[in-house]
Amino acid sequence: MGVLGTLIAATAIAGVGGTGLGGLIGALLQKDSTRTVSLLLSFAGGVMLSVVCFDLIVEAVETDVGVMVVIGAVAFGVIIIYLLNYLIDRNTNPEVPHIDENHPKTADDLDELIHSDHYEHHFSKNDNSFALFVAGMVMACAIALHNVPEGMTIGASYASNDGVMGSSALVLAVLIGLHNIPEGMAVSVPLISGGMGKGKAVLMTALSGAPTIIGALLGFLIGEIGAMGLALSLGFASGAMLYVVFGEILPQAILMYHSKQPAFSTIVGILVGLFIIYA
Repeated sequence: MGVLGTLIAATAIAGVGGTGLGGLIGALLQKDSTRTVSLLLSFAGGVMLSVVCFDLIVEAVETDVGVMVVIGAVAFGVIIIYLLNYLIDRNTNPEVPHIDENHPKTADDLDELIHSDHYEHHFSKNDNSFALFVAGMVMACAIALHNVPEGMTIGASYASNDGVMGSSALVLAVLIGLHNIPEGMAVSVPLISGGMGKGKAVLMTALSGAPTIIGALLGFLIGEIGAMGLALSLGFASGAMLYVVFGEILPQAILMYHSKQPAFSTIVGILVGLFIIYA
């Protein structure tokens, strides 16, 4: 298997496989555990922080293109993902009745984060097929905004290791696969509750993880341009992931399960990440 083939296979397992597995679990159980999902998300967020801050950004700085270039790439990644999420939320949140002035200014459940609640609301109102298609596209875009940066971190790490699936890229792939399991559950459960067949719901859920592959290829190809391309790829992917972790995953994990346990789970994730990187 060639360089790109290995990258595509690894990210397909992480993105499509992880999300699809979550969809299958959701189809079989048709429920999820708020506490389990919260702790899993916060742990994954902690490991992601370790990999981004102590590996990817360090590698970007070591390209010697200048620390200001790396800082700019990280900031650009944060800004772009934030703006895209803001545009989606601003145009869709008013359509969901419970999201009003009393609601937290961020998602407090996984179905809100990926807008499966938006799809479910339209389905429950028996809206026409076009409205359901638009709602489905919104959900797909919201998921892609998380999956593309996740894939970019794998691709950029792969490029920094000269096209070899090193420990960092493998850890990211495994971690993202685990992170995608509760996300897949959040997609499939409302689809099945709305009347979609379990097989079709699981298939659609698995396909929603495909943008991870696109992100991985993008991160790898930019990183292969040269030192500047590698620094920009690593920096942008790191910034995007920092926003996803601090702006969405951790606030949502705490709001989902009101306890100190998500904080401890995040700390454990950071320590596990450090062990993986340096052990």
